[in-house]
Parts: sequence; structure tokens; C-alpha cells
Amino acid sequence: MARTKLVCTLGPASATPKMVQGLVRAGASVFRLNFSHGAPEDHARMVELIREAEDATGKPLAALVDLPGPKVRLGRLTPDPFTFKPGQRFELRPEGQGDERGASTTYPGLANDLTVGDRILLADGAVELTVNSIDGDLVQTQCAAGGIVRSGQGVNVPAERLGLPAVTERDREGLARALDLRVDLVAQSFVRAPADVRELRAAMGDRTVPIVAKIETRPAVTNVEGILIEADALMIARGDLGVELPMEQIPLIQKELVRAARAAGRPAIVATQMLESMIHAARPTRAEATDVANAVLDGADAVMLSGETAVGDYPFEAASAAATIAAFVEEEGDPFRAMQAPCRHTSEGAAVAHAAAAIPVEDLGIVAITCYTETGRTARLLSAERPRVPVYAFVPAQDVQRTMCLQWGVEALPATPPADTDGMIALMDRGLQAHGLASPGDAVVMAASSPAGRTTTNMLKIHKVGSPVR
Repeated sequence: MARTKLVCTLGPASATPKMVQGLVRAGASVFRLNFSHGAPEDHARMVELIREAEDATGKPLAALVDLPGPKVRLGRLTPDPFTFKPGQRFELRPEGQGDERGASTTYPGLANDLTVGDRILLADGAVELTVNSIDGDLVQTQCAAGGIVRSGQGVNVPAERLGLPAVTERDREGLARALDLRVDLVAQSFVRAPADVRELRAAMGDRTVPIVAKIETRPAVTNVEGILIEADALMIARGDLGVELPMEQIPLIQKELVRAARAAGRPAIVATQMLESMIHAARPTRAEATDVANAVLDGADAVMLSGETAVGDYPFEAASAAATIAAFVEEEGDPFRAMQAPCRHTSEGAAVAHAAAAIPVEDLGIVAITCYTETGRTARLLSAERPRVPVYAFVPAQDVQRTMCLQWGVEALPATPPADTDGMIALMDRGLQAHGLASPGDAVVMAASSPAGRTTTNMLKIHKVGSPVR
């Protein structure tokens, strides 16, 4: 299996027990639920399917809820879909039925955030409008680039001037529902500043889960280092990011963001249109295969499929293709891998993780790195170092096991808390053999805290599997 993790979006094409389990077999470890679409009962059923697949496959699986965020959307269009033609005049208004002259949006205050000459993009850039005039709460535009748009699709305006709050009422409702469903990760849309992430975490109260900050605005790119301090992971959401910024900048911004996440020791997901043609085709284009490969070479922890698995005709084939490309590039791509900034070793645990990954595995015949962790921190530190051998993390809590589904190269295994350090070493030794991951005589690196579970990561040991602990 690829060590780069695969995130698959669930939707009408994949929300069945057979398909979810098939996606796991193809390589998926994280399943995204897009709360911008679907009813609450649909979302609850999807979480059930993930838990059923976890039981059926014996693998930890993470449920990732993607909150809507401060996204402006079109109201009802008539006809639907609606075809925009260059030169056509179109009015954006706070309410009212859509017709050939204009339509409402979900943001009544839109006119207050725009100026004459602003560019407005509809449906991720399918249509471009230019603001001609503003009369009270009515925005008069002219179509600069035509195309087809459906009701409810996005309205993109300059994010730095958008007056919507970072956490909307719809986000708060979705967050409460996500926490009730006991999901494992929450993605925050349209993050603009570190304070946005702090606001969402505060809204969780005492039921906190890791936050994946979606980078899809110009301010977020500028503020990414501060955002990485507050967030637990990063998603490079190239759809809206590509609308907000010139398209030629996106490839290099992707590399910069992955590098920043790596330096901060945070997982990075590359998302949007990875294998877009596979919504209707059984094989990806060569350009799409190259896109997935480049995300792996850039150092991404995960790649994400959206419409390919949510509404596509070939969800299993799309997941298999992404995993196959990632695995091949990991195996053969070392000469082409981007140089990465080293992780910041500002703590004892980070330094131990760096030392574990730096051990010459070929010279010593090391087959794996193992760790015992109750919070997941040791595994995250090891993952950030990109060791040349797999990382097997022994973890007592199931919810912590699931959060590791986003960590590059880490496989979480169940464990019972040991009584002492010797018991911890014995636990990892037996677990490796029981799961067929190592044989007696194999050399492994063990990283953990000693006393077990009660300090930071401070122990590093080269261990022969099957040998006495003392």
C-alpha cells in the first residue's frame, strides 16, 4: 500500500457498504463528508458506513467532515442550468426568484463588499462577471466569459473584503452535528487567518477534534505559518484557490504550502481535480497521473478525491488509480523528490523522532520503526521525518488510531496500556509478530516515552524482534 494516504469523498456514487469497503481495499483510509451538500440523515448514514467498513476490514478509518464555511452561493436560477453569454447583463440581488435578468445569492450583504470593476467568478470559474454598478443592495454585472451554471453553485469574490464571519451559523450547526456523530476530523473552509481556526476550536467546547485548515484564499496563503500553529493539518483546496489566484501561480503555491506544513510537522492534503476526468472515464489522463505523482514528490501526506468518488461513474477505479500512482512514485521517485525544509526540532520528542528516521536502515537491516503512543504525537513526529521504512504505532484509544489515518507512512495498531517500559517493548515485539509485520531476528527501531505514556518521547532503541526484553 502507498504510504501517501488517500482521502475519498462519499456521495451518491459511493455511499453503500460494498463501495465503502471497496474503497478501503483500494487504499482509502479517510472518508470526507461534504456538509455543503446532503441532508443530516445522509451524513449520519455515511458515518455508519465508515464504522461498518472499519469493523469489516479491521482497519482504523477516519471520518472527515468538511464544513461549508463563509461560501457565497447562487439562489435559484431559471432555467436551471443557466447559460451565460459574453456581454450579457446580470443582476445579483439579496432575494427574489431567479430569471434571465438576475438571481439572488445566499449573502444579503454582498453589495457592501464589492466595488465597480471587481471580478466575480461563478461555479469555480465557469463564468466570469464584471461589476458595472452598485445600487443599494443590487449589483449590476456584465458577463466577461460565458458558460453554464446551476442553482446553488459558488459565487467567488475577493476573500479579503468578504464581510461574512469566519464561522457561520451554518458551520456551528454542522459542527454540532459532526461532534454528535463522533467524527474524527473537521475541515474548516475559507480560513483567512489564525484567529479563524481559534474561533472554530472554541466553538467545539470540550469535545475537540483535530482541525484541517483549508487553504483556498489569498489571505490564507499569506498567513499560512500562523495558521499552521493553530491547525492540526492543512488542505490545499486548489478549486477555490485557483479561482482566487491566477492559475499559473497554483503549482508553485502548492509546493510552498506542502513545504510549510512539513516544516511545521503538520499533515498536508492536496485536493481538487486530482483525477477529474475519472468522473466519467475509467482511466485517468496522463496529465492527471502526473498531477498525483507531483503531489507525492512534493511531499504531501495525502491526496484527496472529490467528485471522482462522490458522484463519479468509477469511484473504485479512481481510488485504485490514485493509490497505484502514489505507491509507484514512492518506490521509484527518490531521484526526483523535491528538497524539503527540515522539521523544526524544538522539543526532545522531535529530536528523538529525527534521530529515529536518520538511522541508516539499509546498513543495519532495519525493517520498521515502531512507537507506543497514547496521544498520537510520537507517530506524528515520526511521520514528519519521512523515514525510509514503515512506522507502526501501537495506540490504545480507537479515536487516536483514526486520526493517524492522515499521517504519511503510519499504520496504527491496537494496544493495551503497558505497566512499564519493559512491558511496552514486549507489547510492540509481540504485536509486530502477531500482525505479520516482522519476524524473529528482524531489526526494528523503537521510539517511545519512558516511563510508558507518562513523559514526552525520550527513548530510542534498536531491537531484535523475538529477543528478550532484558
